[in-house]
Amino acid sequence: MSAPHPLSDPQPEAISTDLELDAQIVLGEHQSIAVPVRLGYCADDPYAVALEFLGQASEAGVWQFSRDLLWEGLQKPTGLGDVRVWPPCPCHGRTELRIMLQGDDGSVLLDLPARQIRRWLRRDTFSLVPPGTEGTRIDWDTELHTLTG
Repeated sequence: MSAPHPLSDPQPEAISTDLELDAQIVLGEHQSIAVPVRLGYCADDPYAVALEFLGQASEAGVWQFSRDLLWEGLQKPTGLGDVRVWPPCPCHGRTELRIMLQGDDGSVLLDLPARQIRRWLRRDTFSLVPPGTEGTRIDWDTELHTLTG
């Protein structure tokens, strides 16, 4: 699990967007549990999307991963390591986007409404920071100074 996303402590000048969704934790082929989640995006952290568990599931925390990973996962299976994403698979009757999160304590499969996520990425996040322009939003001198101390 990663550090909290900037949306959890918004700053006045930050430009951000979020989307609350009802996700399904997949327990088996025909079993799932509904859980509320929030996807967040902040132009000050242009490469990342945050997935925050809400309500009783909030102890699962906030997962941060690439916006490109989420977008690409709507088209084809993608991801390595802690976060993997699979597109809807109508041939198997699954219209949701599937995300697998793997942490030290285990893994979880989530199904999320693909249409809403696609719309949110296109209309909201891409309008804040168009794909391919993320690097222009970062102060590389400051980042380098932070890394080198």
